[in-house]
Amino acid sequence: MTDDQVGILDGTTFMVCDRAGDILPSPDTPLGLFAHDTRLLSKWVLTIDGERLSTLAIDDIHYFENRFYLVPGHQDVYVNSTLSVRRVHTLNAGLHEELSIINHDGRPVDLTLRVEVDADFADVFEVKDATARKKGRHYRRVEDGRLVLGYERERFRRETIVSATTPAELDEDGLTLTVHLEPHSTWRTRLTAEPDLPMPRGLERLAIPGRVSGTRDKERRLKNWLAEAPRLETGWEPLRGAYRRSLIDLAALRFSPFLAEDRSVPAAGLPWFMSLFGRDSILTSLQALPFAPDLAATTLKVLAFRQGSRVDDFREEEPGRILHEMRYGEMSVFEDTPHTPYFGSADATPLFLVLLDEYERWTGDVGLVRSVEQEARAAIDWIDDYADLTGSGYISYERRNTRNGLENQCWKDSWDGISYQDGRLPGFPRATCELQGYAYDAKMRTARLARTIWHDPEYADRLEREAAELKRRFNRDFWVADGEYMALALDGDGRQVDALSSNIGHLLWSGIVDESKASALVRHLMSPALFSGWGVRTLAEGAGRYNPIGYHVGTIWPFDNSFIAWGLRRYGYADEAARIAAGILDAAVFYDGRLPEAFAGYSRAETKYPVNYPTACSPQAWSAGATLLLLRTMLGLNPVGEDLVIRPALPASLDFVALLDIPGRWGRLDAYGRGPAGAGGRGHQPAPQQLSAP
Repeated sequence: MTDDQVGILDGTTFMVCDRAGDILPSPDTPLGLFAHDTRLLSKWVLTIDGERLSTLAIDDIHYFENRFYLVPGHQDVYVNSTLSVRRVHTLNAGLHEELSIINHDGRPVDLTLRVEVDADFADVFEVKDATARKKGRHYRRVEDGRLVLGYERERFRRETIVSATTPAELDEDGLTLTVHLEPHSTWRTRLTAEPDLPMPRGLERLAIPGRVSGTRDKERRLKNWLAEAPRLETGWEPLRGAYRRSLIDLAALRFSPFLAEDRSVPAAGLPWFMSLFGRDSILTSLQALPFAPDLAATTLKVLAFRQGSRVDDFREEEPGRILHEMRYGEMSVFEDTPHTPYFGSADATPLFLVLLDEYERWTGDVGLVRSVEQEARAAIDWIDDYADLTGSGYISYERRNTRNGLENQCWKDSWDGISYQDGRLPGFPRATCELQGYAYDAKMRTARLARTIWHDPEYADRLEREAAELKRRFNRDFWVADGEYMALALDGDGRQVDALSSNIGHLLWSGIVDESKASALVRHLMSPALFSGWGVRTLAEGAGRYNPIGYHVGTIWPFDNSFIAWGLRRYGYADEAARIAAGILDAAVFYDGRLPEAFAGYSRAETKYPVNYPTACSPQAWSAGATLLLLRTMLGLNPVGEDLVIRPALPASLDFVALLDIPGRWGRLDAYGRGPAGAGGRGHQPAPQQLSAP
């Protein structure tokens, strides 16, 4: 969203409006009320006596509620309004607007309120791509004191029902209310725009239950969510703010899939990605494990249930493959897009296995690991049988859906996200380096589960042998000898795609890099070419396609940096991890604690503040999760057996951090860390420590 837009959300239902609380018609911006990937309001404009309102202030204390304080017309230093207006927008299975007008004058006043309403029922992909492809019919009617806006195409139907709690004159374009206000009195009404979203017959499997709880219930759920998370104590106020903001944003992005109505998974981000994403949901759940482990449990169950079971070129489905994205709108229902679900992701499958093992290490939930054993084995089979497109033993990708499938099926999935150092784009298949790290990590972790929980030592031995061989070949084939770093990818002919990128940081958290090569990668990650002072750029300055405001070719992604910092700690580079954590957390100050999807890669010496990336999602799940993983990294939290090991390494800017009541298989434990001048560990004991449940 841009600075002149305001959003509220509740799971996969969200609304984006301007700063006056209006939705102005716009085919190519996310303004509107959306649910189930459909825009249910494309116009919602309030006027008083024919004039729009001017904004005095906005109160957004809840993610599901906004309050606008306004005056009619234009307010200036010469003319003071005698009327004030308050609009309260709340999401409760649709939009509920509490509208209040106060007459501050000593004389009565008569007003005409008008709300212009429309619904284009655009699919979210139509809005995102600025295309208009409607093949059905729109209709509208006034009946029983309600305005019904509808759209129908064969078995697909969507309606928005508009009404008011006070008498209103309704027509097909909106509603008009006549208001009489005595001196110093207040007039109120409630306007609603509620959806009717039946799933087409035969596609009930796509349904997501609506979230119809009231405002008080939402407040209670948020309060409980915050209370269940570990408590943070620190002397640096911005970190407390960023931590709380991250927890609230994750609460806002949760939604309940159909098979887990009382449990939640994170949607990817507002406004374009309010849906289930395999990669994003997995990585966010991984970031949040020490804080909200239930997210990981539900994510694993849902993705296991939706795991690929057949070969389908349109959806790029294969047996054992974990989905990339699932949608519910018209374009998906009629197969204009393949998202029911779409499987075009090369990394979600190994990451599923990584999350499964890390979840069990934190929680001790062997029951879940046993319940998805067959799905985990199928994921390994996909890595071995379907992902190796070149016979080289490496995961690679090449889209089979050439009409509208993704070209790049790694996390840098924009068209130019993978390039040679000189800027040329490689051919396909492409085997990016981090995919091999994920595969190595997945096999090592699955081997542990096989040996300790599934009691299959032969399978475990096989996976460990395969992982060791993969690591040996990887350190030979991807090593750019003259630059001393790992290539971004191998192309279809096995040649190195030699751009220097942030992907090498993901290799560290996977553990695939030989110890002898790690120091060279760290040197590159912390060099001016990659590290801007705010964070590590996606592509090194000096590369042919480097652009500090390019989506995957020079911007800084907080989620990316959180995993890079985690990887640095794995290889023993605590000071470097702390520098990255400090840069990202310093940037968060300029965003009031809410880290965006990405920001520009300009040097910190140049700008003194992080420069916005113009179309970044905010909030975004794995950006909210970045603060959480950075906290884990700074405190050096690592589950070992039944114990929690703590090895604090804080940036110089932090004197003290305490994380209290960390949930896990140990029950609840506290972790303390002091900056370079103080001692680390629990209380003032030296680090590292190994804490067990009392």
